[in-house]
Amino acid sequence: PLFANLLSVDARGSLVTFHLATADATWPSKIATGAGSVVDPAEFPADRLREKKTASGSGPYVIASYTAEKSITLKPNAAHKGAVTRRGVAVEVHYFETSRHVEEAWNARTVDIAYAGLPAATLAGIDPGDADVRLSTGDSAEAHYLVLNMRSQREPLGRAETRRALASLIDRGRLAGEVFEHTVTPLYSLVPQGVVGHSTAFFDRYPETDAAYAAERLRSAGVTTPVRIKLGHQNGIAAVEARALKEQWEKDGLFRVELVEERDFTTYQKRSLKGEFDVHLYQWIPDFPDADTFVQPLVGTGNVLGNGYTSAEVDHAIRDTQRFTDRSKAMQRFRAVQDTIAKDAPLIPVWHKQRHVVTRSTVLGGHLLAEDAIWRLWELRRL
Repeated sequence: PLFANLLSVDARGSLVTFHLATADATWPSKIATGAGSVVDPAEFPADRLREKKTASGSGPYVIASYTAEKSITLKPNAAHKGAVTRRGVAVEVHYFETSRHVEEAWNARTVDIAYAGLPAATLAGIDPGDADVRLSTGDSAEAHYLVLNMRSQREPLGRAETRRALASLIDRGRLAGEVFEHTVTPLYSLVPQGVVGHSTAFFDRYPETDAAYAAERLRSAGVTTPVRIKLGHQNGIAAVEARALKEQWEKDGLFRVELVEERDFTTYQKRSLKGEFDVHLYQWIPDFPDADTFVQPLVGTGNVLGNGYTSAEVDHAIRDTQRFTDRSKAMQRFRAVQDTIAKDAPLIPVWHKQRHVVTRSTVLGGHLLAEDAIWRLWELRRL
């Protein structure tokens, strides 16, 4: 979907020409992502997938060692000639299965930096006066949604009225406060706050939890209650969130929710694409800083969710938004798309993340990791 608009590519010497199906002012941003990286033709064949298992690149770091799903050791690349002129220090990156494991490593002082991994309660309990700890907080465009399976036009979620009933029973404020200790922000829009195109479409249509409204939606559609649905989620904090959603949806007897946990992320993705869940929790990290990356890939025809949603009205509006080089002029069209999504409810925004980075006082540069999604590891220093 990132390059869904691409028809063909011509290369003549150092001149590369992209032929697009329709005008797309976001194209320069799309090819500036990792998917548009310039690569070594000796390492990456033009006519087939690369089969080598070793890393290849020219960044500021090289991989010194790697243990799958455990750790990676990075050392400065002495041959680097890119934009990063500052030579960094060696960094060990450790991966943990759950936030509890991150907390254990932090408490045992086996890590100096906790990047986006500590439990919400731990973050909320950090004492600003603690001389040994530095907490850096930054805005994040990472958004979390509920994806509703519309592949079957039958029950449980083939009817728009059933999906609207689900949407009207979600208390985002309680989720943000009780599950995430106010370390996330309720989201009522496909597009998060701070991105041009943000609106409050879901708040406008579902301003508060309303069991009477939900019951009427189901009754008008002739749906028998309780509606039985399967909610897919992963472990850790996602399991806590899923239990809270189950409680909210079952409170008035309109729904019965079966929780289905899948720990492995790759398997979770495959199961969701196969349609094994009626609803599942979904995390989206944008490819580039524009509302288009929250709209076209998620609700355009052929979207990455594979939930069966398609809308000619939405597709037309998306193409309209892509015509404007002045992105503020696309604002009204983005709002129109989100109004339609709030009405159709194939996808329900729930919250968007704040970025929290915790470092020991002996580490400098940690605040730069919290500013955006770029890992500026070369800025880290130890006192």
